[in-house]
Amino acid sequence: MHPNAETIQRFYTCFAARDAAGMAACYADDVEFSDHAFPGLRGREAGEMWRMLCERGKDLKIEFRDVTADDRRGSAHWEAWYTFSTGRKVHNVVEARFEFRDGKIVRHDDDFPLWAWARQAVGLPGLVLGWTGFFERSLQRQARRQLEAYMAGRS
Repeated sequence: MHPNAETIQRFYTCFAARDAAGMAACYADDVEFSDHAFPGLRGREAGEMWRMLCERGKDLKIEFRDVTADDRRGSAHWEAWYTFSTGRKVHNVVEARFEFRDGKIVRHDDDFPLWAWARQAVGLPGLVLGWTGFFERSLQRQARRQLEAYMAGRS
């Protein structure tokens, strides 16, 4: 297995164990992370996002597969099962892409079907609005506020 594939494997093994410090150790200090909820996170923010999600995800279950990587890029498929803050059960199916430098992840992009996630996470409003830019921007504002409050509480 390529060393960068081992890094991805370690990242998701830590995630499954809710070991956010282990996840963050796979990232370069200047990592960039993006997904539908948390676009454009940089450096410490990315590790803190995972820490927040691991701490709050009391029933979080993670599975991953199809890990591949070479000297510069990698990918993986992962799935998460958890209860969202609305009390609704979510099964999120994610395709992840990575870029590496010196054995560390410098870029991590997660992509998942936002409408499918929204339907599960928020119910009827997600069904009706989950495909819109309005919904995505609202989700991003709420996620950013939660992450900033979480980070402020850890300072």
